[in-house]
Amino acid sequence: MEPASLISNLQQVLITKREDGNSISSCSSTVDESAVKDCSRAVVLVTNGDGIESPGLTSLVQALLREPRFHVHVCAPQSDKSVSGHSMTVQETLTACSAEIGGATAYEVSGTPADCVSLALSGALFSWSKPVLVICGINKGSSYGLNMFHSGAVAGAREALLCGVPALCISMNWKEDVSCDNDFKDAVNVCLPIIHAAIRDIEKGIFPKSCLVNIEIPSSPLKNKGFKVARQSLRRPALIWQAVSATKHPSIGHFMSNQQSLGFKLAQLGRDASAMGAARCLNSDQKNQEIESVGVAGKLSSQKTVKKYFRLKFQEMEQGKADEDLDFKAVENGFVAITPHSLSSYSLPGVQTWILNWINFHFPENMLLSS
Repeated sequence: MEPASLISNLQQVLITKREDGNSISSCSSTVDESAVKDCSRAVVLVTNGDGIESPGLTSLVQALLREPRFHVHVCAPQSDKSVSGHSMTVQETLTACSAEIGGATAYEVSGTPADCVSLALSGALFSWSKPVLVICGINKGSSYGLNMFHSGAVAGAREALLCGVPALCISMNWKEDVSCDNDFKDAVNVCLPIIHAAIRDIEKGIFPKSCLVNIEIPSSPLKNKGFKVARQSLRRPALIWQAVSATKHPSIGHFMSNQQSLGFKLAQLGRDASAMGAARCLNSDQKNQEIESVGVAGKLSSQKTVKKYFRLKFQEMEQGKADEDLDFKAVENGFVAITPHSLSSYSLPGVQTWILNWINFHFPENMLLSS
């Protein structure tokens, strides 16, 4: 017979080991369940053309974060690049800085929307390789017609398509003195069903991989008349170039690119300061023409370089009679215009037909068939 105290100690050790084993098993089970749950969430990448602090992007990201099935990543320009087109930054260093948007994994990048999407999908910034869907928006102002060639937002969606990822570009027809930031929340409610349907069918493998869908929401989102699959129009705004005097020209720091290195900025600042010190105006007959004297290193020349300043403005033009199934006409008439695009003109007719049938299948009560 063993001492009673020894038996008691052995029993206590056995009980402790049994409890520790159950605890380890429980923790392992919790980790496994968490991993499975995380893997089951659809990874969505969000960018835009207006910049990471825009209310349209914030409203969209917050709405997606409320959906338990989405794992939201954001990679957006740190400033407004809405008319940057498909320009990309080469031979200069981009900065990606972490940002806080309601719990999403977010970065602001000193580049264009195309830069942001290309960087995000490269695998260099995020740990995953590719998301299920790229969403560009919600952007302030329309990207219909020929505006899409200027639009940085459409370019971001197009860059996703070039990388083999389906994309949606969502814009709201913003009207000065009429629209307000709260309208973006209403616009999110309008487009969320389309986002859900797209992700479901992408995961099923039936959504066309070569498809970019441009969604234009009217200025009063909740008063929209339904969805309408529309054709791209040739509408474009008038490009007005206005001469600006030197005294009204923005300061040097305003137009220097954020992505330039510090050394380059300092060198540019020194050159511009010298140029401004040498600048002078012609006589009164030529008072609208500003010139500056530029000294060329190694040359004893009095060569003078003319420097003028201009600013570009977009001005909407009145349109005559147009087909009702064109994108801008659908938006003007209060419809949510849905215009599919493809990288190949040969596949575009098939993509348009597919999107028309797809929208009609998912939203028959909210759909107006195009003529």
